Amino acid sequence: MSSKPALHAACLAYVHTRLAAARAGMAAAQESSNSETKSSAGDKYETGRAMAQQERDRHAAQLHEAQQLLAALQKINPDLPSDTVRLGALASTSLGLFYVSISAGRLATAAGQEFMAVSAAAPLAAALHGRRAGEEVIFNGKPVRVLAVS
Repeated sequence: MSSKPALHAACLAYVHTRLAAARAGMAAAQESSNSETKSSAGDKYETGRAMAQQERDRHAAQLHEAQQLLAALQKINPDLPSDTVRLGALASTSLGLFYVSISAGRLATAAGQEFMAVSAAAPLAAALHGRRAGEEVIFNGKPVRVLAVS
């Protein structure tokens, strides 16, 4: 199994990429709004500025969401071992490798190991919560076996 610090670092890289993209989008939308020039067709000017403001607001919401993901990740110590599936645990299951941390979907470590980053509130993480290696649960009508937890 891959190391939790490597998976945690991959999650941090994902969040930092989202933060940078949201900040860049906000800056571009602001620049677009600032560069709109007043024309003889006044409505066109106002429409352009409104559209730029909506775009900036959308990127601001994405920035806020990424900041929340970062805050959630910063609460997890990847060096702490776990013997049950819970927040901060790495679970190897019959469905794959899951790092219970943030909802980021399929990610890969720098070494190329693929895993799923799921929040503790995700349906699968909730179904596996408290389970130990060797235990099995039924999820979506299918058996899911916990192979290892760290």
